[in-house]
Amino acid sequence: MFMGTMWASIHYKRDANRPIALAAILLLILSTAHLIVDIIRLQDGFVKYRDIFPGGPVAFFQDISQPTFVTKNLIYALQTMIGDGVVIYRCYVVWQSVWVIILPSMLWCGSSVAALIAPYYASQATGGNVYTNQTRQWITALFTLTLSTNLISSGLLVYRIWTVERKISQNRATNGTMMPIVHVLVDAAILYSAALVTILICFICANNAQYIMLDMIMPIISIAFYMVLIRLTPWQTTPNFLPMAYSGEIERRSSQRYSMKPSQVHVSQWTQNDGIEEEVKTET
Repeated sequence: MFMGTMWASIHYKRDANRPIALAAILLLILSTAHLIVDIIRLQDGFVKYRDIFPGGPVAFFQDISQPTFVTKNLIYALQTMIGDGVVIYRCYVVWQSVWVIILPSMLWCGSSVAALIAPYYASQATGGNVYTNQTRQWITALFTLTLSTNLISSGLLVYRIWTVERKISQNRATNGTMMPIVHVLVDAAILYSAALVTILICFICANNAQYIMLDMIMPIISIAFYMVLIRLTPWQTTPNFLPMAYSGEIERRSSQRYSMKPSQVHVSQWTQNDGIEEEVKTET
């Protein structure tokens, strides 16, 4: 999916795609780093410190002050900040208004603070449990804020494209539509939001399944990001469509693309004059 995203960004050489390509590279790096840290953490808990850590592997994985646990949460914090930031960026370039993204930006700042503070409190705990100290409060705030940021930004983005589609639907001369963009954005938002809701519920209920979902959401963030570009690429019919979807000129370009154009009609009529057929052509 990363390769497909990079192909789309390179194939459609527009300035608006440079931040998207950079975000795709960062998400790949962070997802890979998170996987490597997870492998190291498993090796430490089940092999390296199996017999020397007090309490064995169970106590090792419950210790939130372990460097591997703090590192993987820092990686998650950075990836969440990038993923939510891209959604807000898409919302801005489509609306071309700073006022629209004020609330999502405030939520993004709050979730970023929570994402950075939670690992700090985890690093200060000694053999602590994630459900019983200040880390719990900050992690709950993180999941709640990032869920709100994603839903609000995606909702504003979908609403903008939908309203533009309604305005031009009655004037277009072709059967083209921008509704597939809406479907893709909704799919991506639902995928990410469903994972966040599951993590939040597990965490509030002090269920250790939240650790499984936390490891799953790292690639889900990247997948939700990649699928938007990849799924739009086969659908688009002209090289100008994909950049248009992320441009502030979406309404103007859409109106130009689907505007009514004058056409010429050629009418041929055969007449017979003294046994000789003649063709008379008229144009309207």
